Amino acid sequence: MKKIVLLTLFLAALSCQKKDNTQKTAKVNDEHTFSKPELAVVKHLDLDIKVDFDTQTISGKASWEIDNISKGNEIIFDENTLNITKVTLGDEEKETKFELGTEVEFHGKPLKITIEPNTTKVNIYYTTTRDAVALQWLTPEQTADKKKPFLFSQGESIWSRTWIPCQDSPGVRFTYNAKVTVPKDLMAVMSAVNPQEKNDNGIYTFKQDKAIPSYLMAIAVGDIEFQSIDNRTGVYAEPSMLKKSAWEFAELGKMVLAAEKLYGPYRWGRYDVLVLPPSFPYGGMENPNLTFLTPGVIAGDRSLTSLLAHELGHSWSGNLVTNATWDDIWLNEGFTTYVEHRIGEAIFGKKEAEMQDVLTRADLDANVAEYGATNPDTRLKVSLTNRNPDDGISEIPYVKGYNFLKVIEQTVGREKFDIFIKNYFDAHAFQSITTEDFVKYLNENLIKGNKAIADKIKLEDWIYKPGIPSNITAVHSDDFAAIDTIQQNWRKTGMKGLSQKITSTTGKQHFIDHLPEDITTKEMAAIDAEFNFTKGGNFVIKRQWFVPAIRHHYTVAYPAIEQFMIATSRTGSLMTLYKEMVKTPEGKVRAKQIFEKAKSGYHQTTIQSVEGLLK
Repeated sequence: MKKIVLLTLFLAALSCQKKDNTQKTAKVNDEHTFSKPELAVVKHLDLDIKVDFDTQTISGKASWEIDNISKGNEIIFDENTLNITKVTLGDEEKETKFELGTEVEFHGKPLKITIEPNTTKVNIYYTTTRDAVALQWLTPEQTADKKKPFLFSQGESIWSRTWIPCQDSPGVRFTYNAKVTVPKDLMAVMSAVNPQEKNDNGIYTFKQDKAIPSYLMAIAVGDIEFQSIDNRTGVYAEPSMLKKSAWEFAELGKMVLAAEKLYGPYRWGRYDVLVLPPSFPYGGMENPNLTFLTPGVIAGDRSLTSLLAHELGHSWSGNLVTNATWDDIWLNEGFTTYVEHRIGEAIFGKKEAEMQDVLTRADLDANVAEYGATNPDTRLKVSLTNRNPDDGISEIPYVKGYNFLKVIEQTVGREKFDIFIKNYFDAHAFQSITTEDFVKYLNENLIKGNKAIADKIKLEDWIYKPGIPSNITAVHSDDFAAIDTIQQNWRKTGMKGLSQKITSTTGKQHFIDHLPEDITTKEMAAIDAEFNFTKGGNFVIKRQWFVPAIRHHYTVAYPAIEQFMIATSRTGSLMTLYKEMVKTPEGKVRAKQIFEKAKSGYHQTTIQSVEGLLK
């Protein structure tokens, strides 16, 4: 892949709060955009599009308000697989020249547009194609209700350029308005202020007055209904999923209040969630105002709502303060995992928080072992040069980032660290920053030249070196210790009654994770009979259970495993199972067979990941 190195601006853009009404610029290398926003940068988008399910395309006009900083004669956008039909300048729509540059793998092409020194608006007419990675078009059969088609987008990391021509860098922020025309029996929602019921004409308008990066542009269209939870939270879903989803997320308002108590006001107005069909490739996506969620979190017992705490946490870390490049993704995900755990502790208590700490540490150990302790991808500040930035979306930035922040908390004390984080969010609100910006802020506002604190934190080891630093915080859970005792004795005492002793989702996860390596299929069957893991409804438990089922050839579970892998498109969960399968020749054959059956329902990003593994 051709290397793209250029200077990128990141902006502190307008927010709804007057104190945030500032603009700052800084120079940073973003290798995953063709745009040169230090010369000409976008500020606001007016989007007017039509969604066509027959052709599976979006077509229309993206009108960009720009700042021609250099007073030059060109502005560059990112595009990937778009059909650009015309470009005009200003409200008078004066046609201008445009040129598509050389295509680069994963990145698409630069869209070079001729402008004038005083140009303030660029209008790009375009149509998407069926190759748009960001867009997932579902037939009625692929939805929950199986009656009407569905569309949703997934922009992170560099896929928004496949449905909107944009300066597709997390370091460039803009506000937007949108007019979206859809079939009259469907409703559109976006990462903005949303309608709460269908209208008669199929034309919906949206406004996002907080500056966001392009990867947070999002759209969904389908047979969608809304149910309110309280005065600022609610749930969107297909009709058959609406009531159960609203019940599952009944404590959503409490989560928002808990987060505000910790880290300051929620600045986005409403916080709603959209429960998507199962082909959504992630557990959740933190689109502003409207988190996109997998239906896998609808467990029927509210046991998986911690995922929602993570996406809510992004309203501070990620959406409010954003990584300036994808090399800095730990600033989004590590901080959000920390915020998620703190919200979880406030809602569910300290014992649950201790169990989550142990699970997170186990995830870190497992991921570092898989990558190798000297692998540079186990650093927090990674280098994604000449790579698909999706490669950086592993568990490492989440769990290593979280453990790094826990070390800081332990070193300076929770109260002091809470004040620091709140001030950090305030100081960088609606801005995109680099790891180096964070390090500077940490040194100036928390470490303050105190060598003893710096030595305890070992900042350099955590951020810039691979592996797990020696000062990682010790973790312990009394509840898990009790489960460990059960684990040591069940071969003597038998399985009967264990499901009454291990009742929580986290407890069951721990039990499954620590099954003996020499477990027999007969013992697997006894465990399954007691806990009903194979046929149960909890997504996380099934995913966890299916790993040892594959490893230890528990063939009874194979039909359920296949059904599970066909029914979901969550990339991380699927990759866990596919990776386990390909460890044996016969497993790889089965993995390929399942993939052929399942891929028509997978999101394109999921397909790319699995195909890379199965080569």
